[in-house]
Amino acid sequence: MIEKQKPPRSRGRPQVRPDDETRQVIVLAAERQFCDLGYEAANINVIAQNAGVSTKTLYRLFPTKADLFERVISLRIAEFVLEADEENLEDLGVRGGLVHLLAAYGHLVLSHDTIAIIRLVLAEAERFPEVAATFWEQAIQRTSATLERWLRTQVAHGRLAVADPRLTAGMLRGMMAMEPQRAVMMGCLGTIDEATITARAESCADIFLTGALPR
Repeated sequence: MIEKQKPPRSRGRPQVRPDDETRQVIVLAAERQFCDLGYEAANINVIAQNAGVSTKTLYRLFPTKADLFERVISLRIAEFVLEADEENLEDLGVRGGLVHLLAAYGHLVLSHDTIAIIRLVLAEAERFPEVAATFWEQAIQRTSATLERWLRTQVAHGRLAVADPRLTAGMLRGMMAMEPQRAVMMGCLGTIDEATITARAESCADIFLTGALPR
């Protein structure tokens, strides 16, 4: 008599996805909603559906839409902060380090999604001041502080003479990004490719480091 094979024993409930991984999936889904629809029209139920989670899970991890928007901005800026790590810059020299920083900043602020978020902030800041406050603190102040830290390090090592690193950081950010960013926002320019961003970073670094007066 042939003995019937028993079905394999269940190994228990399927492994639950860690919260950190779930947060990342939710944030990516939320970023698309914010960029495509704006802050007010972004729908929490749709974000949860696109992330493959329940609305209950989303609210457990992000109690408010403002919390979710803050994480979207924070995650985007974290990429730039990582690029600006001192260990990544130390061996590049002053010019190389500055070009690397400015190019990383350019890739951040001149990307299609970042420009979409800036449009969102400008359009909805009056109705949703928490959106403007989040962008100011998480995006503008963090990127400026990162550049400022690098400048202070160069000053401390005697490589640069900068009277006001904070003011200088703001000037460098403006020189690198303001004109092309406005051109894209006003429809005068399409997407900006990597080569153009790198070339602009090199030009900005040279103007800052050597000046424009004839020698």
